[in-house]
Amino acid sequence: MTTPVATRRQAKPVIDLRNVHKTYGEGEAIVRAVDGASLVVERGDYVAIMGASGSGKSTIMNIIGCLDTQTSGSYRLDGVDVRLLDDDQQSKIRNRKIGFIFQSFNLIARTTALSNVELPLAYAGVSARERRRRALAALDKVGLSNRIDHTSAELSGGQQQRVAIARAIVGEPVLLLADEPTGALDSHSTDEVLALFDELSADGRTLVVITHEADVAARAKRVLRMHDGRIVSDRRVVDVASLPPHLAAEARAS
Repeated sequence: MTTPVATRRQAKPVIDLRNVHKTYGEGEAIVRAVDGASLVVERGDYVAIMGASGSGKSTIMNIIGCLDTQTSGSYRLDGVDVRLLDDDQQSKIRNRKIGFIFQSFNLIARTTALSNVELPLAYAGVSARERRRRALAALDKVGLSNRIDHTSAELSGGQQQRVAIARAIVGEPVLLLADEPTGALDSHSTDEVLALFDELSADGRTLVVITHEADVAARAKRVLRMHDGRIVSDRRVVDVASLPPHLAAEARAS
């Protein structure tokens, strides 16, 4: 009798939001910041979430990033039901599963680029030697191996954001979560950061970018729009360059 070959179990989604609501206040004063949002993001996807101020995109980012908890509905991060975790467990999952990239960089002033990148590994209990090795590799990945001993004050805005990206990737998280990552940058630095996101996506990283800028969202593989707490559209971005000429022409015309 032939033994059947075991089939590989399908990988869990990185993000699995089901009918998520987030409300503030009650009665006539209730605010529905997120109103029944559902979202599944698989490994390796590159998603942009767009929306005007008050659309709910910042609130859903906080829920995805385990910085806030939904009022109702479920959220699983890499298969883990986040709502069942206590505060300490949520802190650990943030540190190990998510790499954050903020508009304001959130670097520690007066410490070096290398020390900033090592920080999440220190929280995770990684040895000093291994921290340095991995931080140097992350800084090399973002093109800053020649700036490891520079403090934030000695770096341009674009360089500070690249240090922040190195810090985000150094722990090999399952998710990179970026909140308006180019909002404080000039056009040249914006192009550098978006090119780096393209590289990270090509490497198979999972990215979710919160942005109100159409040119930033256009670099993603998938664009969601939010309005009044709801996800009102969810579309795949067509890679026109990869299409046959006649289909590429149709895509550009549309």
